[in-house]
Amino acid sequence: MRLFVQTIRFRLTVLYSGLLIASAALLLGAIYYAVSKTTEQRPYTVEYAKAQTRSGQYLGKIPVVQVEEVENAVNVRTMETLRNYSFATLAGLFLVALVIGWVLAGRVLRPIRSITRTAAEIQATDLARRINLAGPRDELRDLAETVDTMLERLEHAFRSQRQLIDDASHELRSPLAIIRANLDAVLTAPEATDEERRRAVAIVDRATTRMTRLVEDLLASARRQAPAFVDADVDLAAIANEACEEFAALAVTRDLSLRRLLRPGLSTVGDHDALRRAVGNLISNAVRLAPPGTVVTVAAGERDGWVWAAVRDAGPGIAADDRDRVFDRFWRGPASRRDRHTGLGLAIVRQIVESHGGQVRVFSELGTGSTFVLWLPGPSPGEAPDGDPLD
Repeated sequence: MRLFVQTIRFRLTVLYSGLLIASAALLLGAIYYAVSKTTEQRPYTVEYAKAQTRSGQYLGKIPVVQVEEVENAVNVRTMETLRNYSFATLAGLFLVALVIGWVLAGRVLRPIRSITRTAAEIQATDLARRINLAGPRDELRDLAETVDTMLERLEHAFRSQRQLIDDASHELRSPLAIIRANLDAVLTAPEATDEERRRAVAIVDRATTRMTRLVEDLLASARRQAPAFVDADVDLAAIANEACEEFAALAVTRDLSLRRLLRPGLSTVGDHDALRRAVGNLISNAVRLAPPGTVVTVAAGERDGWVWAAVRDAGPGIAADDRDRVFDRFWRGPASRRDRHTGLGLAIVRQIVESHGGQVRVFSELGTGSTFVLWLPGPSPGEAPDGDPLD
């Protein structure tokens, strides 16, 4: 009974019925008050007159009442009747109002029951269903469409999560198998030679290094999605310069020239460390894939209210069919497959840039190198520019 009383339908019924009865009581009370004020209510007096025949014979006295007093008596009786019928009408109206309020509340809440029933039937493993509430464009339909939009985002998030778990499991299976095979075949075998053990240790070290890099990239991807970052005003040129400093020594060891074309004062709003990682991933790929003796260009500038940072190399380039997939998780081109890279670097770049409201573009041809451009909104961004800013 307590749960029934707490339902919205019961409360709406009581509210509608109470308002209706209160309005009717006020109306009937006003009518009763107005009628009582316009009629004189007083007891009538009885006078006696002689009664006699036409011949003058005396018959005795009879009661005589004045016409005004007869009218007053009728008014008194009318007021009593009005009061009694008003109470009876209010009682009947209260019962009818309860029934009508219950039915109307049920009809009004029917879409909410549909939303609740559909939402309860949707499981985390099947988010493809939608409420698709029909009817007029009212608050309930807006609520249903909001829930549908939320379900669409949840479906996309769960699908991405499952894809990430599948891909990560697939990527981790290979180094784990390598480690297990070397442990079983060499390191735990008493007849293995020292040379075989050293070779097995080197193989296990490479496999664990790859797993460490994969786990770090996965953590970087997950942390940018979490609300732990506090964005602030940053200088994109300074961020690009810091990323260049991190890879300057590696570029020298690979006989590469790292050229910087950085215009200072490129202000944008974002997370400093995340943006440095995005630019650093681009420089890391360029330094890793560019042939010795070539130039890796790192530039930054501003156009149409947007700030940009670009990294150009003279590496193997990307085929036209692969440019749309280059930012997918765990996708690796032919050159990256040879060094067993994780395939998460460019996916992290796109995620970081898009979380800042920007866009990432790639311009590449096979055999001529690649240019990656990060577009980020500046103080007053217009429509996002297109094209290679280094051309």
